[in-house]
Amino acid sequence: MQIIKKVQVKQIITEKSKAKLRNNFYDQKMRLEQECQQLKFEQRKQENKHTMSKQELSQRFQKEIEKRQEKMESVDFKSEQLAILEMGSEITEKEVDALVEVDVGSHWDDVMKAAVIVIEDDVVVRIENSR
Repeated sequence: MQIIKKVQVKQIITEKSKAKLRNNFYDQKMRLEQECQQLKFEQRKQENKHTMSKQELSQRFQKEIEKRQEKMESVDFKSEQLAILEMGSEITEKEVDALVEVDVGSHWDDVMKAAVIVIEDDVVVRIENSR
């Protein structure tokens, strides 16, 4: 029988990976800023239709804009942290699902050991199984 378990993917920081992450953060921030501008435009458009009170409409749109602004602050923070990171540092990038074979007689602790995949410049450099 096979089960699915979570496996962490860590990335070793290099100049190439740092530049890639910096670009991803920049793209995320630009997308969020565009979404804020689009929401403001939609708000003005809806205000002209008079389908609901301006106050209610304003609150609904402001809530969505604030969500995006919080995400932008988070992206800024991550970008600042990236600048501080030293070359060779390992960061957790994401978690992926892995299929694990389980048979009668398998040791459960061995099956559920924490696994980590370490990548450097998009190449797997090692796979770790630990307790």
